[in-house]
Amino acid sequence: MDRVAVYVCELQPIVIEGLRKVLGESSDFEFAGSTSRLSEAVDELNRIQPGIFLIDQAAGLSSILRVASSLKDAGVPSQPILWSTDLSEPDAYRAVQMGIRGVVRKVLPVETLLECLRHVATGQIWMESTAQSAGFLQRQDASRLTPREREVVRLVCNGLKNREIAETLGITPGTVKVHLMHIFEKTGLRDRFALAVHGRNLGGLEDLPPQRS
Repeated sequence: MDRVAVYVCELQPIVIEGLRKVLGESSDFEFAGSTSRLSEAVDELNRIQPGIFLIDQAAGLSSILRVASSLKDAGVPSQPILWSTDLSEPDAYRAVQMGIRGVVRKVLPVETLLECLRHVATGQIWMESTAQSAGFLQRQDASRLTPREREVVRLVCNGLKNREIAETLGITPGTVKVHLMHIFEKTGLRDRFALAVHGRNLGGLEDLPPQRS
């Protein structure tokens, strides 16, 4: 199987060398290059088109989210992961909405970083709590969801907003809200953020198509 290329935006040379070694020793990833300047990364991503773009939060959250959104809109295949130092839950939710596919703290072990990379490489959204909740969600019976509710889950996991879901399904935004309320009740997930992050772990929904770029 081909190894997934990882391009890195990181300020500290010693961290870059550590990533180069870790990725080089893994069986499923390779180090595709790095830059310390986010403004330079976009041209490199267009040229190299790596599978994953790992971004140090020190580059500035607002700038990172602008780049993530532009990559998504332009259809660049590089999936952005935010390598964070300290990120609140609202900011993490906003990051996912803007196109970030994974959020992982820099203080976590290398194994956790690689787990995040593997999930994102297969089209999933990854957050720290994913591993903790995956077992529970896989035991939930997705057959309780109606076909329409399953479709709403798929579109939420694809990053669509309520208005976009309504347009895609030919229903009103109000009806989308009702479907989401029923989905939360049936799955035990508490909000849209949790659904976007964990929806694919629901037993019976593993065949959902991957997220759009």
